[in-house]
Amino acid sequence: MSEPEILVAKARSLPSLSESATAELLAEVRVQGRGPALDTLVEHQLAATLELAAARHGKGVEVGDLAQEGTIAAVVAVLEYAGQGGPAAGLDRFVGRLVASHMDDTIELAAIERAGEEAFVRDTEFYEAAEIRARHELGRTPTTVELAAELGWPEERVAIVGTILNDARARYDSEIVEYLDDIDEGE
Repeated sequence: MSEPEILVAKARSLPSLSESATAELLAEVRVQGRGPALDTLVEHQLAATLELAAARHGKGVEVGDLAQEGTIAAVVAVLEYAGQGGPAAGLDRFVGRLVASHMDDTIELAAIERAGEEAFVRDTEFYEAAEIRARHELGRTPTTVELAAELGWPEERVAIVGTILNDARARYDSEIVEYLDDIDEGE
């Protein structure tokens, strides 16, 4: 049994809360905010939160990360629901909708980040190829203006990509030097 499955089983083994007990806990949360009443209500949302995370398996974010995000969203949802004076009967549905929406947003943001990272990798590959071509043609290191013309990019973009790429090269080169020094010391 996987860890999320174990947690779901544990959460499902909790005795369910009656509508009146839920209403009392919501009233306590409304007055006290964070505390044991909030913990109890969130704990009773855990199984549904984990199931929502598991249903999003393979969507680009680890299930454990989604469960963690979902638990945070459940805390926020319970606090918001209690603050609005919502009836006990609607708590599960409200929390479920908010948690699902937050998980979907998390997945969407992760996809946007991945796409940005992939685009940056492509940009650095284009930059490097253009830099090599220009160096061969010119017999020297090309200027930012020359690379911008070669790539069809604004100079600012060339400068940013060039700076990041050159910083990465410098870090890589220093790591190689350290590695070679370690090898020399070991011989």
